[in-house]
Amino acid sequence: MKKLISIIAIAVGLASCDLNRLPEDAISPETFFKTENDLLLYTNSFYNALPSAEDVYNEDVDNVAKNTLRDELQGTRIVPTSGGGWSWGSLRNINYFLANSEKCPDKKAVVKYNGLARFFRAYFYFGMVKRFGDVPWYNSTVEVTDEALLTKARDPRAMVMDSVMADLNYAINTLDASRQLNTITKWTALALKSRVGLYEGTFRKYHPEFSLPDANKYLDASIDASDNLMKNSGYTIYKATPATAYMKLFSSDNAIPDEVILARDFSDELQVYHNLNYYTMTASYGKPGLEKKLVNSYLMADGTRFTDIKGYETMQFADEVQNRDPRLSQTIRTPGYTRIGETAPLVPEFGATVTGYQLIKFVSAPKWDTFTKDITDMPIFRYAEVLMNFAEAKAERGTLTQDDLDRSTKLTRDRVGMPNINLAAANAKPDPYQAQQYTQLSGSNTGVILEIRRERRIELVMENFFRWDDIIRWKEGQLLTKVFKGMYFPGPGSYDLDKNGKVDLVIYEGTKPTVAGAQVLKLGSEILLENGNKGGNIVVNGHINKKFNEARDYLYPIPTQERLLNTKLTQNPNWE
Repeated sequence: MKKLISIIAIAVGLASCDLNRLPEDAISPETFFKTENDLLLYTNSFYNALPSAEDVYNEDVDNVAKNTLRDELQGTRIVPTSGGGWSWGSLRNINYFLANSEKCPDKKAVVKYNGLARFFRAYFYFGMVKRFGDVPWYNSTVEVTDEALLTKARDPRAMVMDSVMADLNYAINTLDASRQLNTITKWTALALKSRVGLYEGTFRKYHPEFSLPDANKYLDASIDASDNLMKNSGYTIYKATPATAYMKLFSSDNAIPDEVILARDFSDELQVYHNLNYYTMTASYGKPGLEKKLVNSYLMADGTRFTDIKGYETMQFADEVQNRDPRLSQTIRTPGYTRIGETAPLVPEFGATVTGYQLIKFVSAPKWDTFTKDITDMPIFRYAEVLMNFAEAKAERGTLTQDDLDRSTKLTRDRVGMPNINLAAANAKPDPYQAQQYTQLSGSNTGVILEIRRERRIELVMENFFRWDDIIRWKEGQLLTKVFKGMYFPGPGSYDLDKNGKVDLVIYEGTKPTVAGAQVLKLGSEILLENGNKGGNIVVNGHINKKFNEARDYLYPIPTQERLLNTKLTQNPNWE
């Protein structure tokens, strides 16, 4: 089935350079839509809307720092003339299918593939609402002569999101209940509903400025969808050795079906590749590295807080990563790290990571290090996210119990041998380090919500741009204005990063030294420390003044050209 889906996707791509034109240019409703195979072939084009491999792993918000900054982090977004995400071609493709699928005499197939189409319509509109807020709702094909529809105003977000939920409910009730890695099923639809409900419910809760009602209705929808999937789907958290299970989940050539609900398929046989290994091994893609605040957020292996340890701020690398949540050493290079299938220990390479915390999540065997030659499947929905959604929605709703945590966060922590969150203890003594980051939280559940956010951030790092969505829905844009940091060094000198008795790194001033086998970095140009030669954390892009406009930047602007063509389109607040 995996090979079949890949072949179909390639065939559809070759058949039409512009998939959004497929209904008009390649398919006649009079001769098509006659068999289930017709419906299958048409709806396979919808899968192009799913994230690419780079969308899955190429995170650059505040979990992962690079030597470049997105416009969103610099506060330099402008109103675009055109484009800017205001694209409707894929929706027309979906609605065209829904308008013509009834021509197929196989009514059982019609219901099934209509469910698939409505899943993708919900997926499309969820993305549009996250980006723009109010958007026009179209549930039919818009022709070029239909001036009334082409020039309609933006529909209220509340109405659009109710329609998204209706589409998802239809998909849940009609799609196949089998578990398939590369095909949308009932469980994929439930996972999306879990995601949508949590996002919308918390966005409405933390953004009173938009006057959006029914936050609890969406939180309840997330809880119900998550609970349904948890009880009935058969998905589990992948377990193996705690020291490697989390890493293996993402470095496996083939997605692990115990946990992965939907994955994008890559194959050496079919020559369908991505670029993950090269991305993390070279300086070509911004030298990505985990950011210091996230590294600090990993608990100790016994469940206590690293940031409660006296002097944690000035711990050097080999000491700070000892006895931590095992997911840390399965997300970045730590002392003793070796590549898959090799035995030589490797330290972080500062030529490939701007913070020193070099990423290994998703990194596979060295034979796939070549440019665009990696084949690991990319998870788009996995069971762990549903567990995180369930716990957070219950906590935000005020109905969370210890039993709920034992059904959700305990499972992801059990994978790596970590103690579970204790509801009473978390609320009795909220973590001040986390509280400083999340300024909008208050109330009796603050402590446990902080812990769930910690767990979510650690478990889902580098996946699907979750972090951007989380910061937006929690109204924590201020996090994006902070200077991103990396490892701590007390100043110029020689450093044994893994404490094996050999110098791995030299930070120097003046004349460049020669040290066999060591990385040599000039202070002030090749590496920047907070306090110069007096030491401190690595500073990333410290010369750039980052900004986030709280009154504007939680939504994107509508392009100028679109508002000229349709004068009923209003602009988002403070983007005029």
